Amino acid sequence: MSGARIVVGMSGGVDSSLAAALLVEQGFEVVGVTLHLAGSASRCCSLDDADDARRVAEQLGIRFYVANQTREFRQEVMLPFADAYLEGRTPLPCARCNSRFKFDHLLARARALGAERIATGHYARVGRDAASGAPVLRTSRDPAKDQSYFLFGLTQAQLERAVFPLGELSKDEVRARARALGLATAEKPESQELCFVPDGDTGAAVERLRPERVPGAGEIVDEAGRVVGRHAGVHRYTVGQRRGLGVSGPAPLYVKALDAARNRVIVTDLEGLAARAGRVEQVSWISGQAPASAFEATVRIRYRHAGAAACVTPDGDGGAALAFHEPVRALAPGQAAVFYRDDQVLGGGLLAGPRA
Repeated sequence: MSGARIVVGMSGGVDSSLAAALLVEQGFEVVGVTLHLAGSASRCCSLDDADDARRVAEQLGIRFYVANQTREFRQEVMLPFADAYLEGRTPLPCARCNSRFKFDHLLARARALGAERIATGHYARVGRDAASGAPVLRTSRDPAKDQSYFLFGLTQAQLERAVFPLGELSKDEVRARARALGLATAEKPESQELCFVPDGDTGAAVERLRPERVPGAGEIVDEAGRVVGRHAGVHRYTVGQRRGLGVSGPAPLYVKALDAARNRVIVTDLEGLAARAGRVEQVSWISGQAPASAFEATVRIRYRHAGAAACVTPDGDGGAALAFHEPVRALAPGQAAVFYRDDQVLGGGLLAGPRA
């Protein structure tokens, strides 16, 4: 593959910068592309980030382009994010952005530039199935940085053309290599918030995106329907939330469910958050097809979730039932449930919530 042309998605951070540098070292003809997504207020994929990526590209001596995708990003990622919160769900825009939006647009750019493959700075790995030879998605060697949770929606066609140069490295190793190469982004800090919500206030972001749909104040009720307080709108709450409720009881209270139709926040104690069963919708299978029968897997229900043993039963209707071996807490509708077998990602989908 030495000498082959490859497009690298360069976000302006240290990870994608080193990914490009490593591929240059390996002899690829690297072309850097930054997708300008969320405007100047963003902490990621902004014009400032594009400038950082351009400086690295100049250091590496590679071609570099900026693609303005702000309109598409608003339509495909930001507005669905706001709509989900207003419907009482907790969305995962990073999965939509990484698995679909970025890969689709980078692949389109790669085709236009005559490149067969694309690379990103994700901490994940692509392997091969021993029996079929088909591409499989694997976790990063560094579990603390593994980003496979956000990539469960990748298709076989995307994986065939994807390269993750950082999959075998830890974050400390990435920083050290970037420093050794003198990359302009070597010391650039990471953003811990959503790129288009740099201040972390998701409620305010929803109100800016969909001002005509903001529900206003409503009731906080317990599981028996008794009013125990007031809230500022269901879009400002997530299942499992404890802080900021402004209500108290004999035991600490948590958000159990969000009733968007009635603009109600339903609270419970810690035990009330536990569930043994749930359902997943819009399931994407890495292999391209659902397993024919139920199977055992480790299921992660949040990015930082360690995973829980469960039986996953595809339902033939694009979804799957989850039966956990031990109760799990806060099955938040809209979040992803991702299925793993050892270090291999089998697939995942969006939680519809707990089941009895």
